[in-house]
Amino acid sequence: MEFLVATAIGILTAGGLYLVLRMRTFPVILGVSLLTYAVNVFLFASGRLTIGAPPILTDATTYSDPLPQALVLTAIVISFGMTAVVVMIALGAYLGTDDDHIDDQPSTGKDAT
Repeated sequence: MEFLVATAIGILTAGGLYLVLRMRTFPVILGVSLLTYAVNVFLFASGRLTIGAPPILTDATTYSDPLPQALVLTAIVISFGMTAVVVMIALGAYLGTDDDHIDDQPSTGKDAT
């Protein structure tokens, strides 16, 4: 189970880094989202991967730590809000310039004013 979760975190991180390094805004937004999902799964897995265990510290031999679960819930809400903000900024930049390249250089031809 741990190997499967670690592999999923690695794949999400690799896909997120690949998309962040693209030259368009939409893949960059998707890449940042994949990176946040990878971090959320990592935080969730740090609380111990057990099935059917109570989330409180009692006399039980196995338990799941509730703190990483709370951190992941908070991170999901924050990442959703930040994704909405970044999408609106990217949409405004696209509508203002009719181009969605990230590193646009000003043109130096005859048409430049």
